[in-house]
Amino acid sequence: MLRRIELADWRAVHSWASLAEVCRFQTWGPDTEEQTRTFVTTAVEAWSQAPQLRFPYAARIGGDVVGMGELHIRSREQRQGEITYVVHPNRWGQGVGTAIGNELLSRGFEENGLHRIYATCDPRNAGSARVLRKLGMTWEGRHRHTALIRDGWRDSELFSILEDEWRATTRR
Repeated sequence: MLRRIELADWRAVHSWASLAEVCRFQTWGPDTEEQTRTFVTTAVEAWSQAPQLRFPYAARIGGDVVGMGELHIRSREQRQGEITYVVHPNRWGQGVGTAIGNELLSRGFEENGLHRIYATCDPRNAGSARVLRKLGMTWEGRHRHTALIRDGWRDSELFSILEDEWRATTRR
């Protein structure tokens, strides 16, 4: 489902990055076409950075890009990473976010040797919290006022999963 993001994906990315409902809980968006092209260009360039700390993927179903996911290495020394994902709203509730998350966790633990991977979401984003729980992540708590977004300061719910927890759930 996941492959490296490409410059040609910018229109698909813009199809959700321009929607207020998608970026409601984010510091970005709704994006203009120029902002989306800049974001995708930067994401593509991340694949050639050394050391590589950002792994942006387009999520495809059939020939359509329906979302994206990113693995961010936050500390190689401490083997810590973060995952983020976004799904086009016409695919919400269909398991796409969970599929993206599962692939990101696999790449983080299997390909990058991480020990702990975390993710955050706005406390009002029940759908995203559901995805994180389905991924086997543990709720660790709430960080207050982590981001200033359009409707004020946003708190962040913190979830994580450890390598041994992930391995135990993937063996079932």
